[in-house]
This record gives sequence, structure tokens and C-alpha cells, in this order.
Amino acid sequence: MTWATASLNGLRRALVRLEIYLAGTSLLLLLLITLGQIVARNLFDTGLSAADTLARHLVLYVTFLGAALASDARAHIKIDVIAAWLPDHWTARLYRPLQTVGLLITGLLLQAAGRFWWDEWSYAAGYERWAVLFNLILPVGFGLLGLHFLLGLLLGPDEGDGGA
Repeated sequence: MTWATASLNGLRRALVRLEIYLAGTSLLLLLLITLGQIVARNLFDTGLSAADTLARHLVLYVTFLGAALASDARAHIKIDVIAAWLPDHWTARLYRPLQTVGLLITGLLLQAAGRFWWDEWSYAAGYERWAVLFNLILPVGFGLLGLHFLLGLLLGPDEGDGGA
């Protein structure tokens, strides 16, 4: 294993640890905010003022971080029917081209999400900007997915998994 490969594997492990921590924290916050909202509405006939907005954004955080983790574990959505018919040496050969396609698609989605976020930031009223900051998960999420595809492209398939 070369120095570059070891460094990229270390980056991948650190990224996965960070994503697990952030996804778990986001899920815990989502549950606490939702529970607080239920208690406030049913017991006190009131609600938490920004709870619904925060809950919607936390769902996006859990979704994007979970998608990045699934992509790293090679458990993301893929066309398994074709992979089941191909011999292992073909799936290993197609691994890097498919990672490249995933990287290109997430790159396009990252660009679109970045433009969307910037437009939202530009036209948001001052009192709404806090909510727009939470929308940064859109470009960041696609960036994380693209980073996992890039790492997969650079590192290649894991030993013994045939590139699955």
C-alpha cells in the first residue's frame, strides 16, 4: 500500500466517522424536537415556533448523510440485475467507470444545488436567513456524495468484493 492510498483510506475513515456522528446527532435532534412539539401541542395547547422548520431540515441532514454513508459502504441504489448477470471480473472492470458516472452526476447536482442555495440566500429577508443557512445541506450533501465517488474512483474496488 502506497503512502497516497493509505492517506486516502485515512481520509475515507475520518469522513465516515464524521458522517456517522453528524447523522446520529441530526436524528437525535429530530426525535427530540418532534417529541417536544408533540408534548407542547397536546399538553400545553401551544407549539415550538421553529420546530417544524427545523424538523424538515433535519430530515434532509439525515437523508444526505445516510446517502453518503450508503455510498461509501456500496449499499446505495444500483442496478443489481445487471451486476448479477455479469461475472465478477466484469463488475471489477466496470467499478471505476461507474464511479466516474456517479461523480459526474453528483457534480452536476452540486452545481445546481449551489445555485439554488445562492439564489435563496440572495432573496431571503434578513429574518429568514437562519433557515436558509440550514439549506446548505443541499450542496454539502451532494459534495459529500461526490467525494465518496471520487474516493471510490481513486482507491478502486475493495479486495474480494469484486467491485460490488
